[in-house]
Amino acid sequence: MKKLLFAALFLSSSQLFAQGFQLGIKAGAQLSNFTGGDFSTVDKKAMVGFHAGAFMGFLLGDNLSLNPEVLFSSQGAKIKSAGSDENFKLYYINVPVMVKYRFTGGFYVELGPQVGFKASEDVPNSTIKTFAKNLDLSVAGGVGFHSESGIGVGARYVAGLSKVGDYDASQGVNPDFKNSVIMLSVFYTLFNNKK
Repeated sequence: MKKLLFAALFLSSSQLFAQGFQLGIKAGAQLSNFTGGDFSTVDKKAMVGFHAGAFMGFLLGDNLSLNPEVLFSSQGAKIKSAGSDENFKLYYINVPVMVKYRFTGGFYVELGPQVGFKASEDVPNSTIKTFAKNLDLSVAGGVGFHSESGIGVGARYVAGLSKVGDYDASQGVNPDFKNSVIMLSVFYTLFNNKK
C-alpha cells in the first residue's frame, strides 16, 4: 500500500512539475568574427564554427518562457597576415539566459544576456602568451520556430560586450576587440510543446 501511495505521489508531482517545464538539446553551425579593435594592418575574415549543448525552459504563461542554456561553442576569426591565413580559435562554455516570447503558430523571438567561460584557445605561435580572457560577456537576440512535435530551428546573433584580448597593447596588436557570432540551430524539446 505504501509503495502504491509513493508511486502515485511521485507521478502526480512529476506531472505538476512537467506542466511548467521543458528540457531540450540543440546544435548547429555558426559564423564568428572579431569586432572593434584595430585590425588595419591585417585582413580579418569570419570563421565557421559550431555549438552544441542543452537547455531548460521554464514556462511563465502561455507565451513567455525563461530559457537558461549551456553550450560548447567554437569561435574566433581568420586573420591574414604576411600572405597567409591563420585561424584564431577560441572555445567557450557559454551560458545564455534567454527570455522567449512564443507567438501562436510556433514562431518566437528571444533576448537575453550570455556569460562565456573560455575552455581553451588554439592560436598561431606568437609572443602573446595568453590571447583571450577567461570570461566573455555578451548580449544575444534571435528568432525561430518551435513545432508542436518539439523540433525547432533558430537563428541568433551574439554581440560581445567585454574585451577579448588578454595582453598588453604594446605587443603590437590592440586587445580591445569583441566577439561577434551568428548562430543557426536545430533543437528538440520534451514536455509542453503545444503551449
